Amino acid sequence: MSTQALLKTYKLGDLELKNRVIMAPMTRGRADNPEKKAIPELHSEYYRQRASAGLIISEGSQVSKDAVGYINTPGIHTKEQVEAWKDVTSAVHNADGKIFIQLWHVGRMSHPDFHGGELPLAPSPINPNSKSFTPEGFKDTVVPREMTAEDIKQTIEDFKQAAKNSMEAGFDGVEIHSSNGYLFHQFFNATSNHRNDEYGGSIEKRSRILFDVLDAVKEVMPENRIGIRLNPSMHGLFGMTMDEETIPTFDYIIKKLNEYDLSYLHLSEPFTDVSEISFAETDIAKRYRPIYKGTLMINTNFDQEKGNAVLDDGDADLVAFGKPFISNPDLAERFEQGVELDSWDEDTFYSGGAKGYTDYEVKTERATVLK
Repeated sequence: MSTQALLKTYKLGDLELKNRVIMAPMTRGRADNPEKKAIPELHSEYYRQRASAGLIISEGSQVSKDAVGYINTPGIHTKEQVEAWKDVTSAVHNADGKIFIQLWHVGRMSHPDFHGGELPLAPSPINPNSKSFTPEGFKDTVVPREMTAEDIKQTIEDFKQAAKNSMEAGFDGVEIHSSNGYLFHQFFNATSNHRNDEYGGSIEKRSRILFDVLDAVKEVMPENRIGIRLNPSMHGLFGMTMDEETIPTFDYIIKKLNEYDLSYLHLSEPFTDVSEISFAETDIAKRYRPIYKGTLMINTNFDQEKGNAVLDDGDADLVAFGKPFISNPDLAERFEQGVELDSWDEDTFYSGGAKGYTDYEVKTERATVLK
């Protein structure tokens, strides 16, 4: 069992990962406090329990007040938030783990309820016709406010400051959330970006904001501690609609990312069946492994067998697991020791508190280390 590809060590820039079982970023809605900060006794325990992952990527954390779009999600833009995250990173490091923070701006997937009645920001005033999870429950999204040049400049600065804050908080690196229908994805997609300035129109211009943010972030932290997450074939979710330019746009972005010495590129396989869409890509890892020259992480509905296979086939270097990590804090050990996985309770994914968060059982031999 020790020869499993998932359990082999991996050199990630200047970090040594003890395995290739990565904990994917997952919104959990536990920052139930006015400051929207991590709760040390709750978040620290949750991430510490899962420190046997090769790398933990935290839940999405908003880079500013403008970036928020879900209830009880933590931020990384205030002093109080930075101090709270220090407890989390210390807990993970004391358990011999490594942790990146995911930097997040939801753009038009937000709602005025989060912004004192003001409209959320987006590349263009186009309603995603989706739902926003507000303090009063799910509400219909609205037509957002088109970002001005100054808004974009401020957002770039927000990501830069959030990255600096993340380093102060003790994170090993950051992942820029450029995926899943959120702000960057909205800029990339021609169906959500109708701008006619330097951030809209051509593929190069629609992609520009990501590289402007990357260039700003690398001023305050090592380039090889920065990850990027993309979801090229997302369709019919979070307001995203693919068109003929979608995959060529991601081809351009991923080729250009080779110009950077990134920690990794984190890609998602399609969330839905896109086999009937002629211009969609059904096998993301196989398409982009030959294109991207750095570390490639793959995600979405992998189990142990599929995870080992994608690594053995050479289509990825790392595999990110989401829901299995919720109910199996010792997931890597279970893969190693052949311990059956426990099921998760979806009713507690975003419910707040310890139930369904820190109360899943550790069942492997390293229980004394993780408990």
